[in-house]
Amino acid sequence: MSTAPDVVITGLGATTPLGGDVPSTWEAALAGRSGIRTLDNDWAETYGIPVSFAGSVAVPAAEVLSRPETKRMDPSAQYALVAARQAWADAGSPEIDGERLGAVVASGIGGIWTMLDGWDTVREKGARRVLPMTVPMLMPNSPAANVSIEFGARAGVHAPVSACASGAEAIAYGVQMIRTGRADIVIAGGTEAAVHPMPISAFAAMKALSTRNDDPAGASRPYDVTRDGFVLSEGSGVVVLESADHARARGAKVYGRVAGLGMSGDAHHIAAPEPTGVGQTAAMQRAMDDADVSARDVVHINAHATSTSVGDMIEVRGIRAVLGADADHVRLSATKSMTGHLLGAAGALETIFSVLALRDRVAPPTINVTEPDPELDLDLVRDAPRELPAGQIAAINNSFGFGGHNVALVVTSV
Repeated sequence: MSTAPDVVITGLGATTPLGGDVPSTWEAALAGRSGIRTLDNDWAETYGIPVSFAGSVAVPAAEVLSRPETKRMDPSAQYALVAARQAWADAGSPEIDGERLGAVVASGIGGIWTMLDGWDTVREKGARRVLPMTVPMLMPNSPAANVSIEFGARAGVHAPVSACASGAEAIAYGVQMIRTGRADIVIAGGTEAAVHPMPISAFAAMKALSTRNDDPAGASRPYDVTRDGFVLSEGSGVVVLESADHARARGAKVYGRVAGLGMSGDAHHIAAPEPTGVGQTAAMQRAMDDADVSARDVVHINAHATSTSVGDMIEVRGIRAVLGADADHVRLSATKSMTGHLLGAAGALETIFSVLALRDRVAPPTINVTEPDPELDLDLVRDAPRELPAGQIAAINNSFGFGGHNVALVVTSV
């Protein structure tokens, strides 16, 4: 019998295409609103980019942070700091020895704005004009480092990089820090700021992005037969993880428990998922085993579901393989239909959605599904929220990334 401490979530923070904080983002998600818009720039025309829309943050970081802060941080770190400050305040700004506080903030791509701006400076103005802060701004651990400095987290500062599974892996790592006794509290999550002409061009070259330029809000359509790719978005999601005993001792409110972690690797292809879904099913099963929950305990899944023609159905088959007949009573939500794909921040934001779904006993909707894929044999929550049952219930949040990274988290109600 494991003696590892239970890990609970006591604080939530986010900045997303749906809202500048968690309450506004969650409200928009439950209302089925899209955060995807045509970009207010001339990138498509100037550079010949076939995609002219994305999910930009609803509230620019410059409206929240001071000018000196925005000058010394890449947007990826700016978003992380905005979300982390919200999460810390939401947790009651706990007093804690920095030796018992950790920070794990992931990014799939890192400081790409800083890197490309720096290269433009070298080409156009010469090496002497490159800012001295360029390397500290562009490094992928910059968001984690800035968060750790902000809160004095000295138990450890980490930045897992696992593509679109990064945010979920950061939360998993934070849970492990608490379980192994390294920390009592960990600030954990993901961030991404890749709405830039180069990444958009690169993803478009892979045929990974939707090109529905005439209908940006309807472009992300997981499980619909007309889906044609994901929608690139930006933002951050951060949670405060805490040992249950520590949270209880200080009288903290608790949103839910991160009960199980499951990770695996496909070892198949640098971008395409393994077609049988064996790695995804392994991650889900490991998370359920770790949480000691059965298939009948799972009532909700926030799917990875990016709106790609191949990936969506591999996950559906994996869910059915793991849960069997019990999958029939699961409410399935694909919230990227509203937020777009936040890459390294997606798993963290969707963990927030999962724990709020359990708290409020409501599964958020999936929008834009007008013609469901005939292979979809799960109960997809479409267009309007759906009630979840009372009692002790569990949800799974799936996150999968280029390179074959698979992460599943099981959260349970309190």
